[in-house]
Amino acid sequence: MDDNLIQVTVIDRDGAENILEVPTDINLSLMEILKASDYEILATCGGIALCATCHVEVVEGLHTLPQASDQELDMLDTLPDADDQSRLACQLYLQNNNNGMKIKIKGALQ
Repeated sequence: MDDNLIQVTVIDRDGAENILEVPTDINLSLMEILKASDYEILATCGGIALCATCHVEVVEGLHTLPQASDQELDMLDTLPDADDQSRLACQLYLQNNNNGMKIKIKGALQ
């Protein structure tokens, strides 16, 4: 496998699991990668952590991500189904150490 290519398992809202190969040498957020991979992500705010429609649950690999910012945490606090494994995909830029991460899409569709 390419040194700058990782695998991320994505669980869609219907429970279907797919493995995405994600390049880490591009400057795209996980939200942008999911949208480009045809997952239904509203991203109403355009990726500036103001809407939480890109909410994901990090099922595996949470420890490999940087800490959430105060702004991200404030936005997650507005969600009734957010928990300690919740993150906003727009705030996540994946690196090589995120290989094998597993996420579940939870964000609203409207």
